[in-house]
Amino acid sequence: MALIPLEDTFADIVGKAQRGRRITDEQLAARAGISREDLLAVKGGKPLIPVIRRISRHLRLNPEAMEASARKTWYPKQPAFPRGFAMFNTPFGEQTVNSYLVWDSRTREAMAFDTGTDCQDMLDVIKAENLRLSCILITHAHRDHIADLERLAAATKAQVWLHELEPCSIPGARTFKGNVHFHAGSLAIKTLHTCGHTPGLTTFLVTGLAWPLAIVGDALFAGSMGGSDEHFEEQYRNNYEKILTLSNDTVIAPGHGPLTTLLEEKAHNPFLV
Repeated sequence: MALIPLEDTFADIVGKAQRGRRITDEQLAARAGISREDLLAVKGGKPLIPVIRRISRHLRLNPEAMEASARKTWYPKQPAFPRGFAMFNTPFGEQTVNSYLVWDSRTREAMAFDTGTDCQDMLDVIKAENLRLSCILITHAHRDHIADLERLAAATKAQVWLHELEPCSIPGARTFKGNVHFHAGSLAIKTLHTCGHTPGLTTFLVTGLAWPLAIVGDALFAGSMGGSDEHFEEQYRNNYEKILTLSNDTVIAPGHGPLTTLLEEKAHNPFLV
């Protein structure tokens, strides 16, 4: 099986940090002591390592992690769940988007997280594992994450839930506030309001599987984090206060890109190291 590419390149990370922290090209070049031409070359994807390291310091990015991103020398070790977990990766334009399914292997009760653009593989797993889907929990309501929600809800009769602050009207959906709990058999799912990328962006912390699991939507990616031109610092703070404080063995299941772990991100994510 082909590996899912990392969501962001080093150039994406530079642009995301620069926009979020509202630093112009002229300001960044002057602070880093580099030419504007070299900065634009890096932002265009040219891996000029000395330039990348210099600008990283002024964007509050870890230079070593940024160099590894530019050299493509890091990819997260993929955690394995022996049972009760499935990840689905569906196309969205030139990108892909993730959705997830967890279940209690004894009671067969299941919960879905987002739908991606095509829920057919998820429906196939539900049928093959003889599962009863009780809830569809939405990390956030951007189109790529809920594109096939109507079909999944109709096929399973599952309740749809999203945070009350998420600016989206989904017919029949129910809303929750932060720090509430859902259950699927012996699995417990706690909501963490990790807004910034969107007002209601929610991380779902699942316990009862082989590893603690944080389904984070677009709050955090393997080697990067979710962007927001207007609320970047809010997203950054929520990631630190609500996700990085979880146990190091927590598996991070992002809305895009591969699975990772909190320990991997603490060692290799330029925003977090």
